[in-house]
Amino acid sequence: MERHTTRRAVLAGVGVACLAGCVGRRRSGENATTATETAGREEQTTRGASPPTRGEHLPLPMDPVSLRDRAVSGGPPKDGIPSIDDPNFVSAEAESVRLNPGDPVFGVTTGNTTKAYPQSILVQHEICNDTIDDTPVSVTYCPLTGTAMGFERGDTTFGVSGRLINNNLIMYDRATEAWWPQVLATSIPGPWKEEPPTRSLQEFRVVWTTWERWTSKHPETEVLSRDTGHARNYDYDPYGSYDPRRGYYSLREPPMFPALFEDDRLQPKDIVIGARTPGGAVAFQKHRLSEEKLVESTLDETPVLAVYEPDLHTGYVYRNPEQRQYEYEDGQIRDADGDTHPPEDLPLTRILAFDAMWFAWYGFYPDTTLYA
Repeated sequence: MERHTTRRAVLAGVGVACLAGCVGRRRSGENATTATETAGREEQTTRGASPPTRGEHLPLPMDPVSLRDRAVSGGPPKDGIPSIDDPNFVSAEAESVRLNPGDPVFGVTTGNTTKAYPQSILVQHEICNDTIDDTPVSVTYCPLTGTAMGFERGDTTFGVSGRLINNNLIMYDRATEAWWPQVLATSIPGPWKEEPPTRSLQEFRVVWTTWERWTSKHPETEVLSRDTGHARNYDYDPYGSYDPRRGYYSLREPPMFPALFEDDRLQPKDIVIGARTPGGAVAFQKHRLSEEKLVESTLDETPVLAVYEPDLHTGYVYRNPEQRQYEYEDGQIRDADGDTHPPEDLPLTRILAFDAMWFAWYGFYPDTTLYA
C-alpha cells in the first residue's frame, strides 16, 4: 500500500562520547553501479578546487541558513574524527580472517574496480577519500543515520566537521570549507567562510550489504585495509554491533538527537531505501520490498519502479514513465518481450538510491512518498 506523508539519548559509555563524531549531549539514474554513477550527470557541472556539483540542487527541508542553525555538536571538534586520506587495500582472502560473514560492508563496483569498505573501519573515520578508476571520490558513512554514500570530490578532500544535523554527519570540503550534510548532499553555510551558493554534489551508488554477500558476488574485491595511518581499535564499535544487532543499532534504541520532523508510520530505525531528485523524494521500506520484489510508486508525479536484488539484499529505483510491466523470476527481471535483466540493470533510467533509517529520511524529506 502506498502512503503519502504529512508533516507533523545519549549512549552510555565514555568511549562513545570521546570517539564518535555522531555523538554528544542530547539536545532538544543510470544503469551501471560505477564510481561515475552520478545524479544529475546530464547537468552542467562545476569543477576546479571545489567538489563537482550538479546544475540543479536537491531538495532541502528548510532554507540553508535555518539548517545551519539546527546543527549541534557531535562532541569532537573539526577533524577530531580523522578522515582516511591515503587508503590502502588488501585482497578479500587477506581480510577474511578479520571479517565475519554477517559483518556490514559498503561496496562499490565499476567497470574496472570492485572495492569493499568495512563498516568496522568507517565507523571510526566516517570518510574515506579515495580514487576509483582515476576519479577522486569520497566514500562516507554516518553511524547515527545508517547511511553509506559516495561522492565525487574533484581536487579537494572531505573532512568531518564535528557537527550534526538531524543526527547526520556534516562533512566539509577542504577547498571552500562549505558544510555538506551527508544525506542532503547539498551545501549549507558553515562557520569558517562566507555563505556559499547552494549546490548539490555528484553522487555514486554505495551498496550496504554483508561481507558474505559481497564476496560471494565479487570474490575479486579489494578491501579497505586497517593500515589507515591512524591508531584505532577496529575490533571495537563505540555504538554497539550489527552482527548481532545491539547497542545504538538495536531497533529498540531511540535516535541520539531529536529528528527535524517525526513520523510514526514506521519504527524510527526501520530501514528504507530512499531516492530523491530536485523535484521530490520517495522511500520504500526495505523489508517490504524484499517480500514483494517489485513495487510501483511515484516520485515528483512520475511513476517509478523499485526492484529487489537478492544477492546483496539491496534495491534499485528506476523511472518508469511509460509504466512498463515487469515480472520477478528467480532473482531476474523479465520484461513484456520475455527478455530478462539483472535487477541492477533494467532498460530504464535508474535513480540513485540508498539505505537510511526512517527517522533520518523523513527528517530530511518530510514530503516523501512512502511505500510500506
